[in-house]
Amino acid sequence: MSPLIVIPARMASTRLPGKPLADIGGRPMILHVLERALASGVGRVVVAAADEEIVACVRNAGGEVVLTDPELPSGSDRAHAAAELLDPERRHKVVVNLQGDLPGLDPQSLRAVLAPLSDDAISIGTLVAPIHDAEEAAADSVVKVACAFQDNGVAGTDAVARALYFSRVAIPWGAGPLWHHVGVYAWRRDALERFVALPESILERREKLEQLRALEAGMAIGCARIPVAPFGVDTPDDLARARRMIERASA
Repeated sequence: MSPLIVIPARMASTRLPGKPLADIGGRPMILHVLERALASGVGRVVVAAADEEIVACVRNAGGEVVLTDPELPSGSDRAHAAAELLDPERRHKVVVNLQGDLPGLDPQSLRAVLAPLSDDAISIGTLVAPIHDAEEAAADSVVKVACAFQDNGVAGTDAVARALYFSRVAIPWGAGPLWHHVGVYAWRRDALERFVALPESILERREKLEQLRALEAGMAIGCARIPVAPFGVDTPDDLARARRMIERASA
């Protein structure tokens, strides 16, 4: 597949401005994510930065980084722009879009997200993890996905299920496992190119979830499961929690 891992990063976060450079355990968060991506051994890793401050940080640490248009509307657009700048010959057939606010990501997750693409009918691979309690199920900050694994999510770790819908409410109804969507994507290059050219879709606008644009356009999304959803950093409270987690892990 020759994957290219792209980590989009911008300073202008609404809830936590400057978060790529937020200090966690004495290092900027973006460097923790970069380190996890490199540890996966999946392929080439580059940070797609919207700001010169991020470029300087990553370069000083010896990482690969490219400056992208700060006006790009989403991480998917930034990942596409980085791939076009770095690989116009399209040697990389898959672009993995890794959020820059997942400092605790297990590197093995980046291997798992490629599994759905073993099926030629799947355009996009992504990750899901089991939801463990009612609070997580009820939180609108936790995106849920309706998908059905053949073993009902009980055994194995390498099965793939087709994503039928994504929502901020608990879906599907009835007894059975619920799945927490982890916003890491493995895009076939042509699918990413098509996606960023599409207008915002009706359900995307309603749920505020861009992956619904892909589903509404008929793209197939395959879900690979991982045991635990990585912790994302979106708010000052999340940052404090991430600092505690990193401190415990390094103690």
